[in-house]
Amino acid sequence: MATIVKLKSGNYRVQIRRKGQYASKTFSRKSDAVSWSLEADRRTDQGTNIIAPKVSGFTTFGQLIDLHIADMIEVNKPLGRSKEFALRMLKKNLGRTKLSRLKRATILEYGQKRAKEGAGPATLAADISYIHTIIIHAAAVHGVEITTQEVDLARVALRRLGLIGRSNERDRRPTQKELDRLIRYFENFSTTNIPIARIIKFAIATGMRQSEICRITWEDLDAGTRCIIVRDRKDPRNKYGNHQRVPLLGLTGYDAWALLEEQKFESRATGRIFPYNNKTIGTYYRRGRDKLGIVDLRFHDFRHEATSRLFEAGLSIEKVALVTGHKDWKMLKRYTHLDPAIVFADYRPRQVSPLASVKPL
Repeated sequence: MATIVKLKSGNYRVQIRRKGQYASKTFSRKSDAVSWSLEADRRTDQGTNIIAPKVSGFTTFGQLIDLHIADMIEVNKPLGRSKEFALRMLKKNLGRTKLSRLKRATILEYGQKRAKEGAGPATLAADISYIHTIIIHAAAVHGVEITTQEVDLARVALRRLGLIGRSNERDRRPTQKELDRLIRYFENFSTTNIPIARIIKFAIATGMRQSEICRITWEDLDAGTRCIIVRDRKDPRNKYGNHQRVPLLGLTGYDAWALLEEQKFESRATGRIFPYNNKTIGTYYRRGRDKLGIVDLRFHDFRHEATSRLFEAGLSIEKVALVTGHKDWKMLKRYTHLDPAIVFADYRPRQVSPLASVKPL
């Protein structure tokens, strides 16, 4: 007998126990849940396995997107912010497209439209990848009769047109004068009580992302070793449970430990060290930057700056990776833009005074 329950999310969960078998699945539409339960009952009567019977009734790509999201939530893998936004855009543009019409030309047209709207090659490449993933998921998990052949053809066409590819690597580094102006502004003239100047210095001292800075806690700080645990650090291969122990150094011109000592009095050393919304920090930062007339300097560029300064301080690849959390040199390299004048400063020939070669009488 099948039981259908409506969840708080609006989805429908089906549970069926019959003839010693048990199966459970979640659907975005009640009609799909009913169809699945009836198909499961029929398969049981035929003496076949009821687990993952073929689902029928899916006609649009939007339904496959909803199905994918529901399944990810069911297995405790909620969507990240970027993926959630991408799927929302896909549903807006392709959600009503019939599965029978999800062809190369349709996907190619979508890609060209997004490119005209300003989507870069990396963004569009991610969109096509998500379309591919959703189709694979529907076919493999739910038995929907659909293949990725048309997506693969569209991907080739978009790549040949130069509309998809890797993101352009940024090499923007702030000058010390720009940093000094930003820090002075946020210390003396800012309209917010958030210590953005200290946060900027901490970002350059540690190489942490804006969201990571706002997530670290006093409980994860080890005063004995001057290390802190950054939880769920960003990693394309492991988004959850990727906790890393990061040393708090003073090699970049800003001392991470000293900055935490300053922050201790404001946060009272409980809970989050920087108990602020990272989006709010970003908004105030951009306003201050624009008011100062500093062009094309993103907050994330401070992570690039930190990485470059650590190398300029003489740290090896392995040691820099322990600070920044990068897994290999290939990933680390794109964040590194060294200043030759600093790197080779110790190799410059010393100027010897002409008098130094004169022996005393």
